[in-house]
Amino acid sequence: QVQLVESGGGLVQSGDSLRLSCVASGGTFSSYSMGWFRQAPGKEREFVAAISWHSGRRSYADSVKGRFTISRDNVQGTVFLQMNSLKPEDTALYYCAASLNGLSTREYDYRHWGQGTQVTVSS
Repeated sequence: QVQLVESGGGLVQSGDSLRLSCVASGGTFSSYSMGWFRQAPGKEREFVAAISWHSGRRSYADSVKGRFTISRDNVQGTVFLQMNSLKPEDTALYYCAASLNGLSTREYDYRHWGQGTQVTVSS
C-alpha cells in the first residue's frame, strides 16, 4: 500500500513560482505512474499533469502546458510539480496520485491519493 504526502503549497502572487513535492512510502515507487490533480472550491477535481514510471512520457492539461513541469526521482520516491507563472485560476488543493494503469489523465486509474496541499494565488 502506497502512502503519499504532498508539500510545498502556499500563498503566492500572480506570476510567482512554487514547487510541489509528493513523497511516497510503503510501495515500489518506480512501478507507478504518478499524477497531479487539483480541485478548486466549488469545482470538480481535474487533471493537471502525469508522468510515466521511467519519466519517458509526460502529459499536461492544456491550462498548464508551458508553465508547469512534472518530474520524479525514483531513488528518493518523490514526484515534483514545478509551477511557474502562476495565475489566480491555479488556486486549488493539489493532490498527487499513483497509478499502476500506465500514464493516465483519468482519476479512476489512480488508486492511491495524498491528502493534498493548498496553493493560493493572489492577483
